[in-house]
Amino acid sequence: MKRHVSETPATQLLKANKVAFTEHPYEYLEHGGAQHSAEVLGFDPFTVVKTLVMQDQDAKPLLVLMHGNRKVSTKNLARQTGAKSVEPCKPEVANRHSGYLVGGTSPFGTRKAMPVYIEESILALPKIAINGGRRGYLIGIDPQVCVTLLGAKSVNCALEPVLSLDNAAGYG
Repeated sequence: MKRHVSETPATQLLKANKVAFTEHPYEYLEHGGAQHSAEVLGFDPFTVVKTLVMQDQDAKPLLVLMHGNRKVSTKNLARQTGAKSVEPCKPEVANRHSGYLVGGTSPFGTRKAMPVYIEESILALPKIAINGGRRGYLIGIDPQVCVTLLGAKSVNCALEPVLSLDNAAGYG
């Protein structure tokens, strides 16, 4: 039985623009992040895209779409966006800008229009899972929608994951 998920500003925007998407509700875990949702839904964390609300040196908000298993190099992001510096917003500030709760932030249907930056390698994926506007709810879409609907500009600011000693066995 498919669980019905009520509409969010994100799904309303996608439907209004006739964008096809699949719904993937899951059990939300506080601080579980993209890794948790990827695990419970059986997705590759590289294809689960997190929406990060950040701000520049003038406290102007911006959105960054990043692979679920990568961190953002704020230094590289600032350089590529022409900002002096970029840092993550505090959760309550992020909530105010996006209109969503942190952990349920979608780049679609945000309260405030913000520039959107997308990690370039995300655009090469055939399909991504991205937050649908509520905690515990991902939607599957073509990543190009982020460019056509949000005007997302591609950037290269992903930090490679650090190998733990467990993963490093057999190297060198």
